Amino acid sequence: MADIHKSPVRHKSQRLAIFNHKGGVGKTTLTLNIAAALASLGKRILLVDSDPQCNLTSYLLEDSVVDDLLDHSGTPTGRTIWSALKPISEATGELSLIDPIALSLRNMYLLPGDIVLSDFEQDLSQMWSECFQRKIRGFRGTAALSFLINQVCANYKVDYVFYDSGPNIGPLNRVILLDCDYFIVPAACDLFSVRALKTLGVTLAGWIRDWKTIVELAPDGVYLIPGLPRFLGYIPQRFRVYRGEVTSGQASYLSRIERHVNSDLVRVLRGIDSSLASTSMPLNKLGQIKDFGILATASQRQGVPIRDVDVGGTDQKVQAERAFTTIAKKILQRTSDN
Repeated sequence: MADIHKSPVRHKSQRLAIFNHKGGVGKTTLTLNIAAALASLGKRILLVDSDPQCNLTSYLLEDSVVDDLLDHSGTPTGRTIWSALKPISEATGELSLIDPIALSLRNMYLLPGDIVLSDFEQDLSQMWSECFQRKIRGFRGTAALSFLINQVCANYKVDYVFYDSGPNIGPLNRVILLDCDYFIVPAACDLFSVRALKTLGVTLAGWIRDWKTIVELAPDGVYLIPGLPRFLGYIPQRFRVYRGEVTSGQASYLSRIERHVNSDLVRVLRGIDSSLASTSMPLNKLGQIKDFGILATASQRQGVPIRDVDVGGTDQKVQAERAFTTIAKKILQRTSDN
């Protein structure tokens, strides 16, 4: 058990979320492949499956292992995130510390997701309100997941944490984004992704402003999430290429995505704090990932990064590894500079 009343030093690991509340943008696949690229560069990675749908857990673990994890959810021997958070959510005790699962991928660990996290999400809505009322339960609840990550990062010497969250703007994603040092926005080349950027910017700005108010109300000595996620960049992805060029039907969306990232996200965040986003649009584009088709599907089925799938041509896998490594190196450089 760990006492959240005590305010620990936040672990020095960098926390990121590849986040877009629009579904269907390949967020989980992107998360795994970028994290694996960073691990290949020698960094120790913790993957946190904070999506109640457990997509990342199902991606990486055998069905029988996932079933066993969920069967023991919330028990003294449970190893899912919910097993750790349950005492806080139900106000029955302190946080239960759990160990991550060491993956077959070198330097990578997983905190498994749990469908019961949806219950915790409902509790978080009330806990958020209780923060404005200066109730300790509110602060304990909003910081519980962050506190857990602190302990795991310290025990396993983690360099980077990647949250994999669901496609929504609910209470759970609110505390996850506010716990992150950085966030990355994936965008598909379609109208819905362009429109989603406006909602994303307004929502994040509201969360950050509200949290600033909560921090001012917080009693002395409680552990607080930082509440200032910085925009690290965006990644256009899942577009089709013909003869080395983006197909005409999707090419127009690349420039539209850039414009809307600048107007609906960068400007909004900089209106709160200039350190939250860069004005350099070339810098804000971390890279782009084309549609790898059968390789992406095989990656999910085999539970490995695209570079390691046992199907398809070597050239495609080399292209994928190059693209994800380029993004990983940019992440290393930009997070090291701050």
